[in-house]
Amino acid sequence: MSDVAPLEIQALAKIIDELDYYQLLHLETNAEVSAIKKAFHATSRTFHPDANRHLGDELREECARISKRVTEAYCVLRDPRRRKAYDAKLGGNEGLRMQLAEAKAAHARQDTEERQGRTPQGRQFYQKAAQDIARQDWTSAQQNLKMAMTFEPESAFFKEKLEEVRKQK
Repeated sequence: MSDVAPLEIQALAKIIDELDYYQLLHLETNAEVSAIKKAFHATSRTFHPDANRHLGDELREECARISKRVTEAYCVLRDPRRRKAYDAKLGGNEGLRMQLAEAKAAHARQDTEERQGRTPQGRQFYQKAAQDIARQDWTSAQQNLKMAMTFEPESAFFKEKLEEVRKQK
């Protein structure tokens, strides 16, 4: 049985849309993953509807709403990429919530940028290199990857591809 007071449930339900995920789980923004997991389990046990079966229908519905938000917070904060995207969104005052679809889309955008380049020139030369690789033209692929890296020298993906091409050559 949960030991949360009905007034606490009602109060949290009223302000839940004003809390960011860190506030909801009572965490610092630099919390370790283990602390996030601990906070999630503690909060989830407290507000889970099954732990509050003894309450009336209205309070159980509020618990369900809180529990869903707690799970949403955990799903975002436990994943480093989703958390990074959420923190950026939070810092930009874009809102306190991040739907999982939105987090996945942010992750996909970041992954695409990492793999295809962040700059137009980097993307252009990487695409040429990818065509060269498909044709097994290792010399041209190497040249195009080197050009891509002049625009994006920090790209780990471009470096990895260049090393693969050098091995093929």
